[in-house]
Amino acid sequence: MRRGNSKGPGIARFDPKRWRWRGIEAIPYKGSREKVPSWKDVERFVMLGGRGEPSSFHLRYFEIAPGGFSSLERHLHVHAVLILRGRGTLRMGGATYRLRPLDFVYIAPEVAHQFRAGREPFGFLCAVDAARDRPRPA
Repeated sequence: MRRGNSKGPGIARFDPKRWRWRGIEAIPYKGSREKVPSWKDVERFVMLGGRGEPSSFHLRYFEIAPGGFSSLERHLHVHAVLILRGRGTLRMGGATYRLRPLDFVYIAPEVAHQFRAGREPFGFLCAVDAARDRPRPA
């Protein structure tokens, strides 16, 4: 991938056969500090952020394998989420919502949330502040 920085643009071409962007590799969803992981089968791809870009936000793509789920967590920063692939559910606060491609989700500060995949891969873009607090278990 041609990476952008403060001097110029970057382009990552989408490969529809793999459902991945060329040059953007998966990184661990969470660290291995947990004795029993609170999540299952989640991949994280950093599209923008953490490489010296002059941006006040980070953009990540998460993909959850069928039957997988993210951790149930809360934090002080907001999430802006756009569903791109598959169907799944969001547990947010005391309710559960069914999600499908092009649904948009706003997660307010301190609201507990967890994403779950259905019977197919469930992928979404997630934008967060570049300077943010660490998630806490809910």
